[in-house]
Amino acid sequence: MKDISLVALSENRKKTIIEVGNVKIGKDFLFIAGPCSIESEEQMYGTAVAVVEAGSNMLRGGAFKPRTSPYAFQGLGLEGLKILEKVGKKTKTPVITEVLDTRDVSWVCEYVDVLQIGARNMQNFSLLKEVGKVNKPVLLKRGMYSTLSEWLNCAEYILNEGNPNVILCERGIRTHETYTRNTLDLSAVPAIQELSHLPVIVDPTHSTGRKSLIEPMALAAVASNTDGLMIEVHINPCEALCDKDQALTPAEFSTLSAKVKKLKNFMGELD
Repeated sequence: MKDISLVALSENRKKTIIEVGNVKIGKDFLFIAGPCSIESEEQMYGTAVAVVEAGSNMLRGGAFKPRTSPYAFQGLGLEGLKILEKVGKKTKTPVITEVLDTRDVSWVCEYVDVLQIGARNMQNFSLLKEVGKVNKPVLLKRGMYSTLSEWLNCAEYILNEGNPNVILCERGIRTHETYTRNTLDLSAVPAIQELSHLPVIVDPTHSTGRKSLIEPMALAAVASNTDGLMIEVHINPCEALCDKDQALTPAEFSTLSAKVKKLKNFMGELD
């Protein structure tokens, strides 16, 4: 691929390892879990305690939510960020949230450990340049219609501004299939690892949109040698203000986490 000199894998460039708290992303398996949206401190803290106990080493929570409908819940904004920061400190776990606007980047950095660029903003080049100027790791989700080349070029924008700490996240692409929310492209994981030194993780929640498919696709992602998983978990999914049908309960996440660990150990024995 052309024009990805900073992102491209080469003989002289080792795999990127990104340290966030006690987690070495690209070396340690990254397990991100938490609710789609931060709704209250009680909801966020209860979910966080459960997922950390089950093995999550990073917490997710949306303070700003880009929704299809302008009337849907858009997140708590600054209040949500303060809750996320507080819960992260209480549980001693790094936190990640999505940033939507170039004007918000600098002050969102004050509250979180990792910035997320969502699928809708993957080719928001002004935003990519802005997060490329800060000293925070960036998780870059693949756009729903994007090729691997387009995805890697967007990562190149961030690295070109001076920020080397980018985590790629495969979250499914839009195809003619309508049974699932998107089509999870697990071939992207080994393909990216052939092309780039950046760590790549998988989001089986937003790619499938179906609770019943999260566990099998998460395990398939582990088998594809992904560097981590991003899973949506809510303390009480039936009361969630968004994406309630695709959020796991803490108990379901604990079961999944145990299976992931077993599969990782088995794969290690094969090496």
